[in-house]
Amino acid sequence: MNTNLSQLSKFLVKAKINTYASSGEGGERILSDGSKEFEFKEGEFKYRDRYFGYNPFIGQEIVWRNEKVVWGMNYYGKIVSEIIPAKDIYQFLQEALKRVTKDKPFRGPNNYRRDDFKYINKTKGNVEKFEGQEIIFYKNKLVYKLNYHGKLVTMKQSQKFLKDYF
Repeated sequence: MNTNLSQLSKFLVKAKINTYASSGEGGERILSDGSKEFEFKEGEFKYRDRYFGYNPFIGQEIVWRNEKVVWGMNYYGKIVSEIIPAKDIYQFLQEALKRVTKDKPFRGPNNYRRDDFKYINKTKGNVEKFEGQEIIFYKNKLVYKLNYHGKLVTMKQSQKFLKDYF
């Protein structure tokens, strides 16, 4: 991994641990359009996680480096069973997300367990381009699911897209 990608991955881990994973529901800023937002800044990097809803929810994470967008991820998740309160599922999710790794800084680790909860994260790709799904089981019953995808964003790609399609 080149130095810039390594720096980005390290930053993503810090940003994710210091936003939703640490403060969860209620720790975000509520915006006038109804969305909820977390922000984290360090050095030349800035991270924003903005989402709508609670169950289901949809959102987007963006990273800027020196005021230029360099990376993004979209996600959609929901609780799929009500055998346990949503707050318990989301609290367990926060625990899993605090274990995000530098080699796959998208969501949580591949696997995490506590008591009757089990978290599984299946990912294809790397920080340059990726997709994945995380699921949570409670007493071996699926209770939560989230799909995500993202990639590096470069101005050249954006300019080519605009030129080719507009």
